[in-house]
Amino acid sequence: MSIKVLKPGLLTTIQDLGRTGFQKHGVLVSGAMDTYSLRVANLLVANDEKEACLEMTLMGPTIEFEKDCVIAITGGDLAPSINNEPVHMWKPIYVSKGSTLQFGPCKKGCRAYLAVKGGFLLSPVMNSKSTYLRGELGGFKGRALQANDVIKFTGSQHQHVKASRVHMPNWYVNFHERLPFERKPIIRVIKGSQFDLFTKESQQAFSEQAFKVSTQSDRMGYRIAGPEMVLTEKVELLSEAVTNGSIQVPPDGNPIILLADRQTTGGYPKMAQVITADLPVLAQVKPGESIYFQYITLEEAEQIYLENEKTMKQLACSIALYQKEA
Repeated sequence: MSIKVLKPGLLTTIQDLGRTGFQKHGVLVSGAMDTYSLRVANLLVANDEKEACLEMTLMGPTIEFEKDCVIAITGGDLAPSINNEPVHMWKPIYVSKGSTLQFGPCKKGCRAYLAVKGGFLLSPVMNSKSTYLRGELGGFKGRALQANDVIKFTGSQHQHVKASRVHMPNWYVNFHERLPFERKPIIRVIKGSQFDLFTKESQQAFSEQAFKVSTQSDRMGYRIAGPEMVLTEKVELLSEAVTNGSIQVPPDGNPIILLADRQTTGGYPKMAQVITADLPVLAQVKPGESIYFQYITLEEAEQIYLENEKTMKQLACSIALYQKEA
C-alpha cells in the first residue's frame, strides 16, 4: 500500500508531534506546526493522534493512491479535490485505488494535514517520524517530498464500509467552521523572562499595535515587524532554554517567534511566550498577514489548555464510538 507524489507542492513534509526528550543533547523537536489539526486528522481515521501526517504549506501536492484507503484532511483550506471533485475536510474520506488527490488555491489558513488510516511506514528517528529539513533528519529521506516519491502506508480491510458509515456527533458537525482562521487573529501570550527589561512604551505597544509576519519566516520562526521593542538599557544575557512560541527580540527591535524547528537555546531577551493553545492559530497565519498580541496570566493559559484538552478527549471518544458502531 502506497501513495505516489506526482507534484510535491510548495513544501510538503512528514510530521508528527515532534522529537521530544533530546533537547538536552541539542536535538530539535520539529513536528507539526499546527498540532491541533494533525491530532484531529489522525483521530478521524482511527490512528493514534501522535501518528505522522503530511504537512502541506500554502500549495498542496498532487498525490496518486496506489491502493484503496481512508484519509482525512484538516487544517487550512487548500481546496482539496479527488479526481477533480471537491472533497470535504475534517471528515474521513474513502479513496479508491488509482484516484488522484489535488489541491487548488489556498482559501483559508496556511497549512493543511493529510492522515492516512494505518499511518505511513517510515522508520522513526529518535522516536519520531518528523522531518527536520536543515538537519536532513527523519521523515522521508530527511527532506521535503519530491515528484515520484513513493511512500508506503499500512491499512485495514473493509475501509470503504467504515468510512461511509461514520456519522459524526451533532456537536462535531461543522465545528471546524468556528476555528480561528480569521484575518489579524489575537494571539494570547504570557510575559517573558526578560519582559521587565523593555521600556513601558514597548510593553504597551506590544499588546496594542499590529505586527506583520515577514516573508522571511519559516518553520524555525516567524519574523514580525511592527513597533520597535526597546530595552531600558543594553544588557548581556547568557543563553537559556527556549520553547515553541518563545518571542525573542534581537538588537534590531523586531521580534522573532520561535516555532517547530526552533533551536534549543537562545540569548536574546524574551518579551513574551505564546500560549500552547494559540500555537495552532499562529501556524495558520500566512507571511504578509498581521497579528495582535494579548497578555494573559499563566493561570489563565493553563485553564485554556485544560479546556482544549478536554474538548480533544471528547472528540476522540465520540469518533471512536461512532467508528466502533460502523
